[in-house]
Amino acid sequence: MKQVETNLPAIHPATPLIVDADYESAPAHIPLAHYLWILRRQGWKMLGFVALVVLCTVVVSLRLTPVYESTATIDIDRRMPNAVIGEDSAQSVNNDADQFLATQVKLIQSDSVLRPVVDKFKLREVEPDALEEAVDTSDTSREAPVELKPLKVTRPPNTYILQISYRSQHRLLAADVANAIAQSYLAHSYEIRYKATASLSEFMERQLEELKAKMEKSSAALVQFERELNLINPEEKTSILTARLLELNTEYTKAQADRVRKEAAFNSVDSGSLAAAEASNQGEALKKLTEDLGEAQQKFAEGKTTYGANHPEYKKLQSRVTELEGQLDAARKNVGRRAEVEYYEAADRESQLANAVKDAKAEYDSLNARSFEYQTLKGGAESDKKLYEELVRRIREAGINASFQNSSIRVADLARPGLRPVFPKMWLNVLLAFLFATFFSVGAAVLSDVLDNTVRDPDQVSRLMNADVIGSLPAVKTWRRHLSPIQGIHVANGLHVNGNGNGTAALARAHVESEQALSNYEEAIRTLRNSILLTDFDRRLRSVLLTSASPSEGKSTVAAHLAATHASQHKRTLLIDGDLRRPSVHRLYQVPNSVGLSNVLLEQISWRDAVIRIDDPKGLDVLPAGPSTRRASDLIGMGLAELVEEAVREYDLVVLDAPPLLGFAEPLQMATAVDGVIVVARAGDTSRKALSSVITTLTRLRANLVGVVLNEVHREVSAGYYYYYGHYSKYYHAKSQQG
Repeated sequence: MKQVETNLPAIHPATPLIVDADYESAPAHIPLAHYLWILRRQGWKMLGFVALVVLCTVVVSLRLTPVYESTATIDIDRRMPNAVIGEDSAQSVNNDADQFLATQVKLIQSDSVLRPVVDKFKLREVEPDALEEAVDTSDTSREAPVELKPLKVTRPPNTYILQISYRSQHRLLAADVANAIAQSYLAHSYEIRYKATASLSEFMERQLEELKAKMEKSSAALVQFERELNLINPEEKTSILTARLLELNTEYTKAQADRVRKEAAFNSVDSGSLAAAEASNQGEALKKLTEDLGEAQQKFAEGKTTYGANHPEYKKLQSRVTELEGQLDAARKNVGRRAEVEYYEAADRESQLANAVKDAKAEYDSLNARSFEYQTLKGGAESDKKLYEELVRRIREAGINASFQNSSIRVADLARPGLRPVFPKMWLNVLLAFLFATFFSVGAAVLSDVLDNTVRDPDQVSRLMNADVIGSLPAVKTWRRHLSPIQGIHVANGLHVNGNGNGTAALARAHVESEQALSNYEEAIRTLRNSILLTDFDRRLRSVLLTSASPSEGKSTVAAHLAATHASQHKRTLLIDGDLRRPSVHRLYQVPNSVGLSNVLLEQISWRDAVIRIDDPKGLDVLPAGPSTRRASDLIGMGLAELVEEAVREYDLVVLDAPPLLGFAEPLQMATAVDGVIVVARAGDTSRKALSSVITTLTRLRANLVGVVLNEVHREVSAGYYYYYGHYSKYYHAKSQQG
């Protein structure tokens, strides 16, 4: 039978278990050491895969065509003015560097910048793979937007620098294209600005004609208004009228006062009052005449007393008095007439001044009323004129600025042909291949372990199914499927190298390896025996049944070795081959199978007569299965329990080799006839679900489940094999070298 290697030779007490059939729901805490074991188990495969990937990467990298990269550097100084004259020449720097430079990057990658370069260097024919568009001779393809895959535009952090990089298989072409793109970008930027300024200039010239007509119309309206007012400046006229009105008011006030005074004088003179007459303008003459008259009257009064009426002096004095009285009366009348004339003149002047004030005020009010209209017309005319002049100035500035190339964008460093290719980078490719292959191999190893639903080591069985593992049996690679392990032991022990040195080195190594493997296996079998028989159960186990989930699990081999090992301790042991469908114990011990358990159950012969005694080891008896039959399940129920009960009275241990439990009915009946049941599972082959189903079925039957034995455990399937069996191999190998 084929064997394997193992994980835990240590043994745990076996007690009846109640196992949940849905073992997947059990908590699955996987220790870190398990992952390390996975990596160690798959180490050579992983190393081989990594080495293959790295080697392929090196070969592919060496066969790849080298690619060169050249970079042109553009400096953008945002402090430079956008124009020569005008407000743009004094613009402050905006705090939008990121947005501005991102815009420039998109401009460099635009079709307007790249198309001239593609056409100039005929990149469609020279490097067709460099273009994103479908390269063919159709007009539709050539009209598609140009996008260069090897082009890369970057901005070093915290700078106003743009780097235009281009990759090509031709080192000179890479530098030429990078420089051409930089120059095309500068020309495109200039063209955009020039066209924008020229377009603005054309628009302003069209607006200028309309504005000029509007200005002329408003100016004509203002001139017509001034002509209607018969003045040059209504504001100056308003000032003259104001002064004139103030002067007329003053004169009118004076005329009123003069008229009142002269009217009073006229009234006084008209009433005959001499004092009023003397107060007039003729008052001095009247006063002198009055004094002269008074003096003449005084002299006449004196002469009257002196002279007679006929005296010449008397008459002279009398005549003088009469003359002065006439003069005084005439003067008085003259003063009255003058007072009257002056009074009427003053009244007339007052009336004229009143009319003049009234007319000036009316003219002033009329002029003020039309001054608002004048100011409106004047403001409109001046505004149109100012706007026209400003537009003319702007047009002149636009014309000057249109021919000014923006010097804030300039080529700081021209691209030069590279000396070394940037692709492929051997060290980077090898490093990436190594990392990728390592990660992939580790992931594949872990994934394969996760997807593996077989039983591999005792810790896994204990963790997932709450079942004790009472033994782990290592694989014996020198066995063949149909070679008896019992005979294999003797054959291995019989191999030797003759003293004359005729044995080959290969035969000697095979002998040593065979002895190492068999030694480990027999040691594990002894450990299993002790685990079964020395464990503290409620009662000593006198009969055990070995079964498995499916065929080819190695249960018959385990049963044969367990029985032989127990018998080697001078204990009477009976090995019963209960697999009536596919018997195998007789082949292991090279005994006939013509008579056996099937004949006993058919009551054709006594079981004692069917038992075959084995010479080595002594104390071991074997009851073969006998002729195979299809009535196995019916025969088992006819007397196996009585047979086992009788056998345990005569033997120290009865080992019953049963068929696989899943798919066969007889193991269920056998399990109720023995003291304990041992389930054999093949590490790396038995399904977890199958093993869990076996454990659940035995628990449901209330059978005494001693535990699980992992068979064919080796370092490829079990994480603990090296720790538990590696030292046996080293120890045995050291002894063989010494011997």
